[in-house]
Amino acid sequence: METIICMKWGTKFGPEYVNRLASMVRQNMNRPYRMVCFTENSEGVDPTVEIRPLPELDLEPDAPERGWRKLTIFQESLKDLGERALFLDLDVVILKPLDDFFDQPGDFQIINDWNLANYVGNSSVFRFRPGQTPGVLDYFLKNREAVFREHRNEQAYLSWWMKEHGLLTYWPETWCRSFKRHCVRTFPMGYFIPPKHPGPETRILVFHGHPHPAAILKPWHSSSFLRATVPPKWFLQEWEKAEAGSYR
Repeated sequence: METIICMKWGTKFGPEYVNRLASMVRQNMNRPYRMVCFTENSEGVDPTVEIRPLPELDLEPDAPERGWRKLTIFQESLKDLGERALFLDLDVVILKPLDDFFDQPGDFQIINDWNLANYVGNSSVFRFRPGQTPGVLDYFLKNREAVFREHRNEQAYLSWWMKEHGLLTYWPETWCRSFKRHCVRTFPMGYFIPPKHPGPETRILVFHGHPHPAAILKPWHSSSFLRATVPPKWFLQEWEKAEAGSYR
């Protein structure tokens, strides 16, 4: 039994994102699994998703959102989640089976970020051993000011901590692709030509920053007008499959 985890807090993402993700997971897992969502509001969430209370984390209410709450899933008390767990952000789009993500060797795998130094991971997709590295959260709680000063966000800190402890490894480069880095056309072609498909080996398409997945269902452009998309047929087909299988 494999474990897949997501988190939903605040108002940025509604239950439809959990439900769509659950639909994509159902269509792309060939082995037994359970899906767990940590949230403070489970209203409208697919009943096949196991709900866990959102772990508490004392953060300044007006602090910029930097994903720090993700660190709470490393607490030792969550070792009942199983031997290994795959974490997925709510705004990823799954294109191919996920089974390979559970077969990669190592205790911790993450995306090698496409735009930063090669020791920084993108935490949209990572696998870890629940309850086995509580030091990730413990160090953060005891050294919060230093962590905030030295690391821009949760994924930079998480990558640093794992590297310091000899645990940092990456997914194969082609498995997780960035929509805005690998698909969006350069200016001004994005206004006229649909985004490229990320490639046949891509398992998960990651949406970080802007646009969000739902935004590209119609023509979209960035606030600077330098990045733009028109709806790509290949993406619309994937979205329709996810929507058709999602709980309503």
